[in-house]
Amino acid sequence: MENKNTENKPEEAKSLNFIEQIITDDLASGKHKSVQTRFPPEPNGFLHIGHAKAICVDFGTAKEFKGKCNLRFDDTNPETEDEVFVKAIEEDIKWLGFEWDNQLTSSGHFDQLYAYAKQMIEQGLAYVCELTPEEMAADKGTPTEPGKNSKYRDRTPEENLALFAQMAAGDFEDGKMSLRAKIDMAHTNMHMRDPIMYRIRKKAHHRTGTKWNVYPMYDFAHGVCDAIEGITHSICTLEFEVHRPLYEWFNNALNTDAKPQQIEMARLNLGGTITSKRKLKELVEGGHVNGWDDPRMPTISGIRRRGFTPQSIRTFCDKVGVSKRESITEQSLLDFCIREDLNKSSNRVMAVFDPLKVIITNFPEGEEEIICDAKNNPGDETAGKRPIPFTRELYIEKADFMEDAPKKFFRLTQGKEVRFKFAYYITCNEVIKDEKGEIIELHCTYDDTTKGGWSDDGRKIKGTMHWVSATQAVEAKVNLYENLFTVDNPAKEDDFTTCLNPTSLVETTALVEPGLLESTPGDRFQFERTAYFCTDKKSTKDQLIFNRTVTLRG
Repeated sequence: MENKNTENKPEEAKSLNFIEQIITDDLASGKHKSVQTRFPPEPNGFLHIGHAKAICVDFGTAKEFKGKCNLRFDDTNPETEDEVFVKAIEEDIKWLGFEWDNQLTSSGHFDQLYAYAKQMIEQGLAYVCELTPEEMAADKGTPTEPGKNSKYRDRTPEENLALFAQMAAGDFEDGKMSLRAKIDMAHTNMHMRDPIMYRIRKKAHHRTGTKWNVYPMYDFAHGVCDAIEGITHSICTLEFEVHRPLYEWFNNALNTDAKPQQIEMARLNLGGTITSKRKLKELVEGGHVNGWDDPRMPTISGIRRRGFTPQSIRTFCDKVGVSKRESITEQSLLDFCIREDLNKSSNRVMAVFDPLKVIITNFPEGEEEIICDAKNNPGDETAGKRPIPFTRELYIEKADFMEDAPKKFFRLTQGKEVRFKFAYYITCNEVIKDEKGEIIELHCTYDDTTKGGWSDDGRKIKGTMHWVSATQAVEAKVNLYENLFTVDNPAKEDDFTTCLNPTSLVETTALVEPGLLESTPGDRFQFERTAYFCTDKKSTKDQLIFNRTVTLRG
């Protein structure tokens, strides 16, 4: 007979993605004894959801293999970088739940990079060129036709060293000269056709001040900084795949002690939004959104302000996975991840958006009953309970009452009982209308034997409704957010600002439980039967503000 007892069956090995497989093989072969990765953002803007995937992969891979991960700011462009962005990036990474082993900067390696550049000049592998950008582009050729050597390519090392020193000293104006690698102007890879290593930029740097008049280009600085820091696996996105030969050429030419391996993966493309820093900056500077942390923005600071949790973002990135194939991930997957997390973690509260007054005619005037059995989270007993005031005058949603209700309308209608959540069974006895025939008030009675919203006599009540006290509820400002764009791929539009969603933000008000006066920015709630919300950073006790994170259902 077959033994179906699987208690001692060994756990199946974790399925590895291609990056993990490469690292596993490298460690098994002895190529590396340990793993060192890095996350290298440029501090010229705020991180977005695409960076969240890179963070999860860079830091997560290091953790998986018990290695280390550095945070290195790629600060080689003084014109666009700022300390404000540095602080924002640090905050975003910590919020996502990661800690770096070393915090470094490319500018911290400027002296070494400059020395390496002189070394390459001495080796005859770099030269100072005076071609303009237009002349350089004309000489570069095409993917099917070789380029033309610069007329400055054959300068002697001594000439090049002298000119490079003058460039660094500030003797020439911006754009007058550049330092180029001497590789091959007929190479099939256009990036290998004598790329620029240094350009003149007489601009103060946010860290180094006015010390430097020349700054290294990304393709030179990035790989060499990886080597300086002993990075073993340099993980980047697919657009850098064609840069890999140059990445390796520089480190081989300099004979650096470490030879980092560049590995490319597909970037995270999220449907219905854009993840170009340049275009995000255009949204901010054009006044289309209210700053980098506008909850409609795909920036990490924006989705944090909207109420997303670190766990939901990490789960989302894990579900997207690591692959070599570019694709667009639907927004619905991100929404699913946040709903799943908030359903477990968020406290429930009651809020009424479109109020209709209910008067409980058999409840004593001027009295207040505190209901103390309201569970904050029915799925989490540790979340405790909260007090809710029940008074003679209450508010419900207008949509929860119908005068001539169909058979399957299980909310409030005249002559039928419904359950007011946590409170009592309620029966509507009279409908009060204004001179226009609009319903303005309901006169109801409550059954005081049904406290807690339950009865022992077998009555079957199908409708359960949320409500707030008319005298104790607090008015709050509520921001209802939708997708910022009306198309699935706004990045492909000639002018992406023409497809902005005019109703991406609807500002309204709601009456909420008075206990929400104690909420603090970042607190997350489920407004019963409505959606998930987050207390905004500008919220105060004088003016509560809540941002809708996501609806209860897709």
